[in-house]
Amino acid sequence: MKLDRNTLLVNLRFMDMALSRFTLLEHEGVPFATDGQYLVYDPVHILKVFKEEKNASVRDYLHVVMHCVYRHMYIHSLVDNDLWDLACDIAVEKTINDLRLKSTETKRDARQEKVFKELAEKLNIITAQKIYYYFLDQNLSDKRLSELSGLFRADDHTLWHMTEEEKNGLLGIGDQDSRDGQTENSGSGTQDGGGEELQTLSMAAAEAAWKDISEHMQMDLETFSKQAGDKAGSLTQNLREVNRKKYNYEAFLRRFAIRGEVMKLDMDEFDYIFYTYGLKLYGNVPLIEPLEYKEVDRIREFVIAIDTSGSTSGDLVQAFIQKTYNILKSTESFFSKINLHIIQCDADIQEDAKITNQDEFDEYLKHMELHGLGGTDFRPVFDYVDLLRERKEFQNLRGMIYFTDGWGSFPANAPEYEAVFVFVDDGMNNYEVPSWAMKLVLEKEEIGKAI
Repeated sequence: MKLDRNTLLVNLRFMDMALSRFTLLEHEGVPFATDGQYLVYDPVHILKVFKEEKNASVRDYLHVVMHCVYRHMYIHSLVDNDLWDLACDIAVEKTINDLRLKSTETKRDARQEKVFKELAEKLNIITAQKIYYYFLDQNLSDKRLSELSGLFRADDHTLWHMTEEEKNGLLGIGDQDSRDGQTENSGSGTQDGGGEELQTLSMAAAEAAWKDISEHMQMDLETFSKQAGDKAGSLTQNLREVNRKKYNYEAFLRRFAIRGEVMKLDMDEFDYIFYTYGLKLYGNVPLIEPLEYKEVDRIREFVIAIDTSGSTSGDLVQAFIQKTYNILKSTESFFSKINLHIIQCDADIQEDAKITNQDEFDEYLKHMELHGLGGTDFRPVFDYVDLLRERKEFQNLRGMIYFTDGWGSFPANAPEYEAVFVFVDDGMNNYEVPSWAMKLVLEKEEIGKAI
């Protein structure tokens, strides 16, 4: 195991922190696995793999390290664990193949390349998330899933899907005898990991540690390690993807809320005069009369602008509007009377649909049609909204959400309300926005499947 690690360190100096992070833990019955803290192995399995093909052992070590660098084991909200395991294995094997190291070449590389070629024709970036949703749409048969798993599997992912208590029980980490045995078995493993007792880390702390390692690797690849970076296209792309700042679209919507009263019992507040009067009059019977109105933050006025140029997918536009509506409806974000304008625009204003209540929003979604498909220019929408404000169409406009691919001309000056440009991440969009604007980058899967 140490030989595998040192072999990789010679060729991948920018990965020194990642390769030395593990505490080695010998455990019969777990062939080869990691939970992000321990590298668990069965000596019989390791020696058998090494005997059959010398490079396979080195490759497998790098395989589990890349799972941690990409933080695959910390994603738990997916539908199909088996499919996620396969997607993760393919993503890391693609990275290893792209590195083109002599020490990681194995017999199955050529068969893997056929799958990589197929995925490259369908996906602009080969990451675990994109592979997962691609296979989910393809509805893989059990036979095909088994074939692919056998071709790309290098480690056991059982620990990924366990709770901390279940994992500790399986590995015997919790008791002192096991801990002493672990220290003896791993030797300098703890010391090589920076002198830290990794068994004390929670899952959240381990994820944070790998996040830090991943970000350092990305910075190193993009700055100093130019030679390695030339061979690490897949690695760099995956690191950018996994380290990309994630945004909460629901939180962005809440920015446009204003405070107001609604007719709703407020059980958190009551009149203390009646309360104490009841106690005084009856001894032990307080009089409680809850308020019949409540102050809440809800959305009353805002604008959704839709880029309907030829480069924007109609299906994604409709999914985005549906997602926005679902969030608003599920969180009771609307006042009973609202003033929402859904504006379609390419280089000119194509349609302005005014929505004043949820029933009208329901009706709009049923019969929504896209108009335009010309070029992209953001300025007409801002000019049009300014015109609506002059006509007193808005009393307190908080902001605009502009759904676009980003390829267009922006206004020179900031508007008097907040503007958020929402992009779909397809690897080709232009995400640059003016300093006065906010941006939100969403995955296609976040739009189409999250709600």
